[in-house]
Amino acid sequence: MDAEKVTAPGLAQRKSAHGEMAERIVMVTAYDATFSRLADEAGVDVLLVGDSMGMVVQGVANTLPVTLDETVYHTRLVSRGAERALVVGDLPFGSYQVSPEQGVASSIRLVKEGRAAAVKLEGGVPMAETIEAITRIDIPVMAHIGLTPQSFHRMGGHRVQGRSAGSQPGGRERLIADAKAVEAAGAFSVVLEGIPRSLAAEITSNLSIPTIGIGAGPECDGQVLVLHDLLGLEDRITPTFVRRYADLRHDAIAAVAAYADDVRTGAFPGPDESYHLSSDVAETLGLYGSAAD
Repeated sequence: MDAEKVTAPGLAQRKSAHGEMAERIVMVTAYDATFSRLADEAGVDVLLVGDSMGMVVQGVANTLPVTLDETVYHTRLVSRGAERALVVGDLPFGSYQVSPEQGVASSIRLVKEGRAAAVKLEGGVPMAETIEAITRIDIPVMAHIGLTPQSFHRMGGHRVQGRSAGSQPGGRERLIADAKAVEAAGAFSVVLEGIPRSLAAEITSNLSIPTIGIGAGPECDGQVLVLHDLLGLEDRITPTFVRRYADLRHDAIAAVAAYADDVRTGAFPGPDESYHLSSDVAETLGLYGSAAD
């Protein structure tokens, strides 16, 4: 695997003036150092510390309750495990919608305290001024249009966007305008979520910046999935666009059940997992290993 650090300009440059990609972008979510290291070693390009943490690791119904403090904390954890991948911190609901100045302040926190290399925010035309303000202080911005989870109440749930014509929010012409607006504002890439494949293909072919799809078809310049979904760790119903590459939930339950059985029968710990009077100082000092941070 090429160990060269992935950067926002590097990703943007993968797309040529003719709209062709030198290499498609691979992005997954991560919320802690352990999963960050695993994905990084697997060769993932981008680690998104998404506000999907609300549903995935916090157990709430949608992304709206997630706070900026929580995002900063989880972004810092992910940054510790990422050596090659670009770490993108998600701006949660209420941390940038008030004004461009609020968006700038929140982005600075994600970079300074969370160690993010870029930020992501939802919205098209209405957020263009905010994207421009954030990029003006040299913080790369990944945009996000289409099915935007922070618009949960306006959309009446998580619904596919762009199926009908019109310039109203969620309309086909509006999504095209959103894509052009975030590109003009200086976003280095844009997530296209929950839109028809043909519309995603049209947007992708007409933008000079890469598109990253989630439920938007294979013509996008890259793809993103929630790591817990692709690993099969979730028991909740996943969207039809998710492909599970493992069934780790089943394996994890089986492993913990085996451990519980060994504890109850006295099979764990055994002689090899116990310390003895003959143990030397080095064994004692190595009880918990070493921590770098």
